[in-house]
Amino acid sequence: MQLKYGCNPHQTFAEIVPLVAGTSPIELLNGKPSFINYLDAINGFQLVRELRAALELPAAASFKHVSPAGAAVAVPLSDDRVRSYEVTGKELTPAALAYVRARGADPKSSFGDFVALSEPVDEATARLLRPLVSDGIIAPAYEPAALAILKAKKKGGFIVLKGDPDFSPPARESREMFGMRLTQDRNSEPVHGAHLSNVVCGQLTSAARRDMLLGLIALKYTQSNSVGYALDGQMIGIGAGQQSRVDCTKLAGSKADVWHLMRHPKVLALPFKESVKRQDRINLRVRYIEGDLLPSEQETLQEAITGSLAPLTPHDKTDFIASELDGVTLASDAFFPFRDNIDHASRHGVKYIVQPGGSVRDDDVTAACREYGMTMVHTGLRLFHH
Repeated sequence: MQLKYGCNPHQTFAEIVPLVAGTSPIELLNGKPSFINYLDAINGFQLVRELRAALELPAAASFKHVSPAGAAVAVPLSDDRVRSYEVTGKELTPAALAYVRARGADPKSSFGDFVALSEPVDEATARLLRPLVSDGIIAPAYEPAALAILKAKKKGGFIVLKGDPDFSPPARESREMFGMRLTQDRNSEPVHGAHLSNVVCGQLTSAARRDMLLGLIALKYTQSNSVGYALDGQMIGIGAGQQSRVDCTKLAGSKADVWHLMRHPKVLALPFKESVKRQDRINLRVRYIEGDLLPSEQETLQEAITGSLAPLTPHDKTDFIASELDGVTLASDAFFPFRDNIDHASRHGVKYIVQPGGSVRDDDVTAACREYGMTMVHTGLRLFHH
């Protein structure tokens, strides 16, 4: 099938060809996908399918540039999260709830995302998606009313793909680059509870086990190096594609802090004018939280609200994080080479760590976990993804 274009519009020729003629694990129902749309769909669908199998809960992912901005399973939302995700009064079926959580992890990055769902898309989920800026969706099935809503989105250009949940891919995968073909065994090792049996220090709770599996599966389909923070059945910060692991830890931690501060009373109380669009509200909240506003940004934020702007001070932020953010799980796709990752994680409410282990400095990393009262699990499973 001819695609819209390759990774960039000037790469005008792009196509997708099933390995077995006449069969395909993905069916196009609407729109004209690009090369990147298919990469996001393929990775996203595998992620939610594996999450569904591991946790037996509806799962969703919000993909951007072949990595998840967020991933989650259907766990009920607290009242303040309902407010911060702007879904007050919305019907939240399990599929809709999973996606609300996935998109709510990093809503600034999820702008223009590709949605992946493990469940059939119902009308409530389609109505939730209708006003959001998104490129497309992949799911195993669609209710007729939901499909009609989605086909009308973006003036009929919204991409709708149907994925086969029972498809079994070949044991090996190939990639052609620069006149050469690279072939490897597919990463078909399913992440499951047995990978959490080697508890190096501390004790695991059932919630931490869920979040560890969520984190590991999300990172399995995230550009490496990657580190992710998970809490309450959703990823709350993902650091992807960094050359240094501690930079992944810092990046994901900063995203987790912003996610948490989105429910700070001062943030929830920002009195936006009715004319301010949803994504503008999100972006302005993030900049308000980050705090280093340029004069033009300060002016834009002030113009977007009614009344005066109450500052969110560094003390407000550190006090709220220290008092409210706890029980976070940190997952890593490869071992931690230095304890600095643990030191940085301690600033973001991390109490549980899951990683492959195998570093020559494992003892140093374990000692750091014990100092902070953290539980750590070694999986023995590296999850690099490129």
